[in-house]
Amino acid sequence: MRLPTPVRNGWRACVLDCRPQHAPRLASLFHTTARRLVDASLTSARSSPENTQPHVPVLGDLFGRFHNYLRISVTERCNLRCQYCMPEEGIDLTENSQLLSSDEIIRVARIFVQQGVDKIRLTGGEPSIRKDIVDLVHGLDALRPLGLKQIAMTTNGIALRRKLPLLRQAGMNGLNISLDTRNPRKFELFTRRKGCEHVLRAISEASALGYDFVKVNVVVMRGQNEDEVPAFVEMTHDERVDVRFIEYMPFDGNKWGRQKLVGYREMLDGITRVYGDRVERLPLEANHTSKGFRIAGYKGQFGFITSMTQSFCSDCNRVRVMADGNLKVCLFGNTEVSLRDLMRRGASDAEIVETISQAIKRKKRAHAGMDILSQMPNRPMIKIGG
Repeated sequence: MRLPTPVRNGWRACVLDCRPQHAPRLASLFHTTARRLVDASLTSARSSPENTQPHVPVLGDLFGRFHNYLRISVTERCNLRCQYCMPEEGIDLTENSQLLSSDEIIRVARIFVQQGVDKIRLTGGEPSIRKDIVDLVHGLDALRPLGLKQIAMTTNGIALRRKLPLLRQAGMNGLNISLDTRNPRKFELFTRRKGCEHVLRAISEASALGYDFVKVNVVVMRGQNEDEVPAFVEMTHDERVDVRFIEYMPFDGNKWGRQKLVGYREMLDGITRVYGDRVERLPLEANHTSKGFRIAGYKGQFGFITSMTQSFCSDCNRVRVMADGNLKVCLFGNTEVSLRDLMRRGASDAEIVETISQAIKRKKRAHAGMDILSQMPNRPMIKIGG
């Protein structure tokens, strides 16, 4: 660092004429120079880019996104074998001892809620086949004083009906029920199981029981069910359901191909040909995943989840904890960190919080394009959780 001119000149004079009478002046110059060097160093440090960045919360990433929505997979088991979710040859299930226990699930949920999560969705596998699912919802409901506002579940609906009242009483706010066809024969082809009528009845009964919302998830695949899109829209005529058409996404073992993808624009054009100017666009919700529409005069609504043709990464507020306890900060990312191992090694809540924070800070701005995703290793959907 170059010294100010008066200090520099004074320093030179002392060096050239270093007689005893100049000792006090030399000491003063040393003191002044050192102080100015320290002050300059501190000023430089304060103005450096890394020190002017605002504080990033635990659940915030480096792109300004705050993750207040946690999806927890509570099982890898399922009573269906859907083509896009489960490889035809099946999967190797994780040993029960390596899955999160109920107490571990509640602990993870509590830690996330304490950091700002206000929405939790239970997924699987099929969460409704878990024997203690109602007790688990009770446990999550006890987190509401900490800030939790919503508990929801994604389900195939097959074994749901008898548990609907109990889940509602336990604190469940809403349901996403997966149904890709209303045709019983096609249902059996898609899922490799029977049960279409059970799912349709579960949708109607859930709506009647007063859940805050009932959404119907429809994965649309070319040559298989794109012709049923108008019929699904018609479900919204008399029932307050939200039908969501999901673009077919690539996961390990589901034989994804671009030729099977039906984009949202194509689906919307088909609906518009049927309903004309009665199709109304709804305002986008914060952190939206679905582009919402309704038919004028209908009770319900419909929308499109456009992960492939128009990604919504910039508004993503979701992270996932899978049944084996691995944290996954992006659905299409293949990096994971084990919260289970941390807990079983005796880690404190503070250590777990720090691990979560570091993982979220490594989240990328956006996932890759669909063709690249189809070549990247990832888990089968059933092992991630919908």
